[in-house]
Amino acid sequence: MAELKTKQTDDSVTAFINSVSDEQKRKDSFEIIEIMKQATGLQPKMWGTSIIGFGSYHYKYESGHEGDMCLIGFSPRKQNIAIYGMGGEERNKNLLSALGKHKTGKGCLYINKLSDVKTDILKNIFKASFEYMEMKHKNS
Repeated sequence: MAELKTKQTDDSVTAFINSVSDEQKRKDSFEIIEIMKQATGLQPKMWGTSIIGFGSYHYKYESGHEGDMCLIGFSPRKQNIAIYGMGGEERNKNLLSALGKHKTGKGCLYINKLSDVKTDILKNIFKASFEYMEMKHKNS
């Protein structure tokens, strides 16, 4: 079986963010890190080469594939900022409706820039999602 690419590393989160070419995405990423730190009480870690994550859990699929992943995290992608570990949009429906301009899909939240959303609502989404993921994977 191939080695997993998305695993926690000791790479510098700051160095990664500073390598992002889009100045606004760099600024937004540093702010998102602060919001996630407040919501989780944890420090950020790099997962693979492009995901900044908080916490971790172990997963194992019926196929036998298994690994570790961050409970919540994000990545400043070219097209948008992808936020991972949302645990399903149905749970956060009320918060998402008040968030501002965003898209969702397969447990992810996508925003173009932080100024498109209400950061207090985003912090509540991070906190709720982190607590949900932590509870869901408590025995992982």
